[in-house]
Amino acid sequence: MTNKSVSQQILALRCIFADNPAYFDLHKRFHQLLEHRRAELAAGVTNEARGIALIGSSGSGKTTAVKRLIRSLDSPLNENREGTSCEVLSFPVPSPATLKFVGQTGLQAIGYPLRRDKTSHIIWDMFKDHLRARRTLFLHLDEAQDLASHQTPREMQSVINTLKSLMQNQQWPVGMILSGMPALKEMLNHDPQLARRFFPIEFPSLNAVQDTEQVLCTVSYYSQHAELPVCDDLLTPSFAARLIQAADGEFGLMIEYTILAIENALRQGSSELGIANFRSSFSTKSGCLDGLNPFVVADFERIDCRKLLAGVV
Repeated sequence: MTNKSVSQQILALRCIFADNPAYFDLHKRFHQLLEHRRAELAAGVTNEARGIALIGSSGSGKTTAVKRLIRSLDSPLNENREGTSCEVLSFPVPSPATLKFVGQTGLQAIGYPLRRDKTSHIIWDMFKDHLRARRTLFLHLDEAQDLASHQTPREMQSVINTLKSLMQNQQWPVGMILSGMPALKEMLNHDPQLARRFFPIEFPSLNAVQDTEQVLCTVSYYSQHAELPVCDDLLTPSFAARLIQAADGEFGLMIEYTILAIENALRQGSSELGIANFRSSFSTKSGCLDGLNPFVVADFERIDCRKLLAGVV
């Protein structure tokens, strides 16, 4: 198999989306809110919008889940063309996450880049006008916890007031999807009026006892798509626990290591996917010694798998 064909197979694997309970919750809740908003529009009714707070650690898969949700919608999306509808607008919170810069980024995303400097208040008024003109029903902000990073109490309140003003707008209320790290909970809980407008959905960490079957099924699922049999040694609770430890309990990272292991097996011309492929892939990605590789050592639970070059001096 050539390197090019292996790369094509890995690209196909990375385009696969593995469902999980948190995604089902997100899909169900979002479609309920979307149906409510469309019904209100059809009836000429204006109510406050509601939102979803999608919370998970780095590597949990929350960003991928929102992208999957948006792509699956049978509706106009955030096409950056003036005059077209845009039911869902999505962009990551920029750095620095000042209100002014976030508003400028929103205008850029909706297809109206600023050509002259304006005040934060004017920028957000313009952004609201363009959300209405593009008939945007939901705004998704990724890495939303950055909105509260390094903010003074006064700046924090301005952020909260701005989010509430989008959802309460009398002319065109906009629903919100905020995805971010656990620190996002602190921002929402800073103001009870803001918190009550959101439905929280959390991407929990994988558990070596409760999630063994899910992990093994996911590994088998990706391996089948690569037409690569799975070695019997992988279909055990012990291996699932090692993979969960390697991924630091995060669903998205677990899939990433699985795809890396499959790529390792394909490039080596292996006839099946085995633990040696996971061992090599973890070593390559982390740069760690075998003594700190969860697919090698017996006491793998002690290893901090987020560290790069662990044990290398």
